[in-house]
This record gives sequence, C-alpha cells and structure tokens, in this order.
Amino acid sequence: MNLRFKLAIILAGSLSISTNAVSGEELSVATFVPPSHETITGALAWFENELTSRSNGELTLKVYAAGQLGAGPTQQYKRAVEGVADITFGIAASTPTLFPKTMLAILPGKALDGPDSTRRMWTVFDKYMADEWSDVKVLAVGNPAGGMIIATKDVSTIEGMKGTKIVPWAAITTPVLQGMGAVPVQLDPTEHYTALSTGTIDAAISSINNIMPPWNLDEVANYAVVNTPATFNPVFYVMNKERYESLSAKHQKIIDEISGMPFSMQLVQAFHDADEVALKWKDEKIAAGELNVEWIVTSDRERAKMEAAAAAGMDAIYSDYADRGIQNAQTIYEALNK
Repeated sequence: MNLRFKLAIILAGSLSISTNAVSGEELSVATFVPPSHETITGALAWFENELTSRSNGELTLKVYAAGQLGAGPTQQYKRAVEGVADITFGIAASTPTLFPKTMLAILPGKALDGPDSTRRMWTVFDKYMADEWSDVKVLAVGNPAGGMIIATKDVSTIEGMKGTKIVPWAAITTPVLQGMGAVPVQLDPTEHYTALSTGTIDAAISSINNIMPPWNLDEVANYAVVNTPATFNPVFYVMNKERYESLSAKHQKIIDEISGMPFSMQLVQAFHDADEVALKWKDEKIAAGELNVEWIVTSDRERAKMEAAAAAGMDAIYSDYADRGIQNAQTIYEALNK
C-alpha cells in the first residue's frame, strides 16, 4: 500500500470521526397548545435560541403543536416518560396525584404574581418537590397566576360567588372555593369555551390573556372579574430521561445550564407578558366600545372577605394531605409563603 493511499484512508477516517462529533441532535417537543401560544412563541423560542447558540447549532428542536402527538394536557407528563416525544409541555394540575407537594404552590398566599410565585417555588423545589419529578429531566416548572374569573354572572362579591359553578385552577383549591360558597367543577382548559357557552359552568379561573385569541373566552361570557385572591397553576416542560442521558456530556451541560430557574422564569414571564398584552387589548376594546364582557375590579373589602374564606379552607387541605400520608403540607405551604 503506497503512502498516498495510506494518507487517504487516514484522512477519510478522520473526516468520518469529525462528522460524527459535530452531528446534530434534533429534540422533538409535544404540546397541546396552538403554535401562536406564548409558551411556544415566548418561552420555548428562548429555550431553542439558547440551545442552538450555545451548541453552535448542534442542538435543535422540532415542535409538534396543537396536540399532533396527542390531544389535551392530561397525558403530557406520561408522553415524556414514555418517550412519545423528547420534551413535552403540560399542566401539573391535570395530573394532581403525581405532584401533590407541587400542588401546594397553587394556593393563595403571599405571592404577588406569577413570576414572584415561581421564584418562591424554586427556592424550595429541590428540598420538597423534586422527588415528584424523578421520572423525567425537569427543564422548567413555572407558576402563572390565575388573575381573572371569566363568568356568565357577576362573581365580584362573596355573595355573587354563592352557588356559582366554577372551574378552579386545580382541584386542590376546591375547599377554598367551597368556603366562598361556590361549586367547583373540574374541566380541562380546552373545554372552558364550550362549557361557558352551554351553561355547563358559570365561571372559570383563568389567565387574563384567555379573553383574547386564540382562546376568545370573552365571546361566551358576560363578566371578567379581577382583584380576587390569586391562585396559581404550575406548568412544565420536561424531557424524557433516557433521551437526556443519551446526549453527550457537552450537550447535557448546556441543557443543565438553562434548565431549572432560568427556563422556569422565561416560562412564567411568557404568561405574564401575555396578560400585559391582553390588558392593553382590553383597554383598546373598551375605548372602542367593543369589549364583549363587563370588566369588574373586585373591591378591596370584598376581596378581604374572599381571602378570609380561602384561609378557612386551608385546614381541610392539610387534613386531606395527612390522610394521604403527607404530614408536612403546612410546612411546605409556609416555606412557599415566607
């Protein structure tokens, strides 16, 4: 074998190794929300930009939106565990039995808004909640606020809440709403529009931005009520653990650096920013006389009554947790609200 042929073989082998070393990794993402949703255009866009820039284009995403890999939020965590997609977006409250300690972050407390609640949650996440998420690689858990009650009746007073069929952010708040005299009804967010239009429910706790496209809840309601006790709703991006572990150490490190608090704050900020856009949209609609709902700000006096009723429901929640073998529910709640 002559020297030139030997060099050609060596060079070909080197080229092959080099090509494999920089080969890309496309990660599939499954979500039930439409492509225009803020969790895609805001939070996921940030995550993808960080991945591609830090990896020099070696890590990319392929998004399957609007339930292409399975409809609705209920199975999203399972889809990540089973590898239906590499990454999924979901709502923790859709499978509350999987995340009982995380659910405590939903309850009204000292958090002022979604970003504040998310920061509070991540200060205690590793100590109290991480074990509930051990089947996946956690990328983000954000806690947006349910800052509005969208309703077909006026629920801006404690009296108006009585007998109201209302969808809470999560089942854990059932004792809180019952304390106000309401009748909690469990439904997925994707069912709110139809349920309001048919009278199956009277109201739903929701993000403010859901009054505008793509959800358009203002079309099927008469009132949008704000300044009620804030409840929250943990949402997540998680990754199949085996897929994460299959990546190179370099790629794992990149994901580690942007996961947890950084991605979680981007996720909750996407909801917060969407609410700010919705408030501007609402003001423009009111000015033009085109808002389909009456916008009501609950008085501080009525809010205080609601908060008192909410506090009265906490003992029932702690008792329920104790019955399920979780004795430190009050400790976790108090840690979230220091």
